[in-house]
Amino acid sequence: MKDKIHLACIIDDDSIYINLIKKIIETKKLCENLLVFNDGKEGIEYFEALLQNLDEKNIPEVILLDINMPIMDGWEFIERFTKIKNKFNSHITLYLVSSSIDVRDIDKAKSLSTVENYLVKPVKIDELEAVFNKTA
Repeated sequence: MKDKIHLACIIDDDSIYINLIKKIIETKKLCENLLVFNDGKEGIEYFEALLQNLDEKNIPEVILLDINMPIMDGWEFIERFTKIKNKFNSHITLYLVSSSIDVRDIDKAKSLSTVENYLVKPVKIDELEAVFNKTA
């Protein structure tokens, strides 16, 4: 088994969800560090800036991405992220996390090679542990 995940990233505008997930990650010691962005634009700007200075320790190994957010939603983030993902030397695993149970959203997510899986909110503790243990 690989070492514990060094850095994970949450891109979501729901502060209650963010606090819950942060607490679970901290309590279960699922990763060492956590980045939080409140919309896709903040998130994609971070990744695009990383391309200028590929410092491995600043590249998240896991991204938990919401679909419905203001400014830039999850679909727009994925569209831009897909164009730059292969420029990173690290493997980045992206999970869509949404309260949407719309089959069209789930099918669309599962059809994208950039997306590892689709998780429905509220995410269960064992699902979150599986995400981090699968990547570790």
